[in-house]
Amino acid sequence: MTHHRSARAALLAAVLGFTALTASACGDAPSAEPAKSAGPTVSVDRALHDRLPDAVKASGVLRVGTDASYAPMSFFAPDGRTIVGIEPDLAQQIGAVLGVRLEFRNVDFTELLPHVADGSLDVAISAVTDTPEREQEVDFVNYFNAGTSIVVQRGNPDGVTDLKDLCGKVVAVEDGTTQVDLVKRSQANCAGQPIRIKTFPTNSDALVQLRTGRAVAVLNDYPPASYLTSDVRTKAHYQLASTAQYEPGLYGIAVSKREQGLRDALQGALETLLDTGAYQQVMDHWNVASGEVREVAVNSGR
Repeated sequence: MTHHRSARAALLAAVLGFTALTASACGDAPSAEPAKSAGPTVSVDRALHDRLPDAVKASGVLRVGTDASYAPMSFFAPDGRTIVGIEPDLAQQIGAVLGVRLEFRNVDFTELLPHVADGSLDVAISAVTDTPEREQEVDFVNYFNAGTSIVVQRGNPDGVTDLKDLCGKVVAVEDGTTQVDLVKRSQANCAGQPIRIKTFPTNSDALVQLRTGRAVAVLNDYPPASYLTSDVRTKAHYQLASTAQYEPGLYGIAVSKREQGLRDALQGALETLLDTGAYQQVMDHWNVASGEVREVAVNSGR
């Protein structure tokens, strides 16, 4: 998955539709995408634009990192180059309000926050759950809410319905995610039959383990988990173990703690999208309205 600057003189109008963003790496992508739909028009907010870092204003480009293995949040289109999804669409709308162009880069999930912290990326938007621990490294502008679901093979051959059913079994998860921590905490309920946790660089790698029978489950946030069960390329292979969502939390756009102006500009842009209905249009477009936030908070992880 992947992760930067001239002010535009004229007002920039953006109408919500299918967002196509070219990235520097390739990957597998589900093919099911919602139909295009028109939405509210947004324009540049000069006051918010002025809060951007000087380097961003000078280049007119915001460097955005994402892990494009997590449909429908962020994933590669069938061409293997174009990053699409909820987060690219939302980020495109944010860019329209701020008057900047987005440069998306595909970056491994574990590298996203370090790259934001060291300035290699301006922001990261990649289903990153805002937690107090992560807030020690970066700031977060919260934009979505989701819990964790258990994904199993179609037919659920191991009869998994709850976290306790994973005791003594192999579970595949993407490295660096809150799902790793959730599985580790669940070990306390396993009484001598610990869950065997296998971590992988991308969610796609973890899903291969499940599909080939080398793991009995994968833990994903609910939107990607649900998407797997409805996408035409994957629904024959995966299903949800149950409708339960464990430990719901807020996603946040990660921003360097040194860039409070950028953080505030992002918060203001998201508030504009909420006020105009453009935010809700993105969520409806991807059928994830259940994860909508009602206000844009900063560092509200728990």
